[in-house]
Amino acid sequence: MSYDVGSGDLVLCVNAAPNHVTGEPVPLVAGETYRVWAVMEFACPCGRSDALLDVGVGFAWCQTRFRLLPKPKAKEKTRRTEAPKEVETV
Repeated sequence: MSYDVGSGDLVLCVNAAPNHVTGEPVPLVAGETYRVWAVMEFACPCGRSDALLDVGVGFAWCQTRFRLLPKPKAKEKTRRTEAPKEVETV
């Protein structure tokens, strides 16, 4: 594939078509995000992918069913604290 997917990455399911090898329906949902548990360096029987992804649903799925999501960037938050009011005794 043109991108590297690793364990722990988030991927978006873009193809929930029936299994392209057996023709059986798949339990994946198009448009849903999955976390990759493992990447198996086996060529998919369809010949379209050089790796199978384990996303915790079923066993392993062709990498072409998913698109890698960008990693969230850490944003710096400014926190406002309230200073105690100074009371002057008269």
